[in-house]
Amino acid sequence: MNMTSMEHHLNPLSDEEIIGRILAGEKRLFELLIRKYNQRLFRIGVSILEIETEVEDAMQTAYVSAYLHLADFENRSAFGTWLVRIMLNQCYEQKRQLQRRLASPEQPEHYIIMNTPSNQLINKELGNVLEQAIAQLPDKYRLVFILREIENLSVQETSETLDIEASNVKVRLNRAKTMLRAHLHSYMQEHVYAFHLDRCNNMVSRVFRHLSIG
Repeated sequence: MNMTSMEHHLNPLSDEEIIGRILAGEKRLFELLIRKYNQRLFRIGVSILEIETEVEDAMQTAYVSAYLHLADFENRSAFGTWLVRIMLNQCYEQKRQLQRRLASPEQPEHYIIMNTPSNQLINKELGNVLEQAIAQLPDKYRLVFILREIENLSVQETSETLDIEASNVKVRLNRAKTMLRAHLHSYMQEHVYAFHLDRCNNMVSRVFRHLSIG
């Protein structure tokens, strides 16, 4: 999604090969790792911090920390796993700071309002997609899903309402969820908390400025 001409040329390189070349002096190759993991770190960050500006700050800090400690990476786990741990630690630290600010009587207003216009748009769009996915379910699965997951009826209540066995309620609900996951999988990968090209470019610039990489 965010591939540059440099990425196309060096795409066959593994993370470990890229790291080796960075440590050998090809510092700009760190861009490949930033672009590769931007989407993953952003989604992780949003799930913890909610505020997008905070998430991007956490991403920058995580990338800078990873770069500065790149020589300490010993391949005992995948680079992506190591980077995610750095991001998680940074997010949890920033969340503690946010909570302290929220507890302060002089907290800035923008820390109080979590439901930003971009989040509202995402929620509305995701709601529409979910409704369309539910509408595509066969009737017997859709009815069970709506009664159990949306109307919060118990298994027994759903069984009595539809005049089917409780075991059938459970089977149909599991089947409905499986079908919905299949419908929503590609949409979620492409659209939910997406970190698009402009933001990806900006993150590379932010990290490189901080690290003084020309």
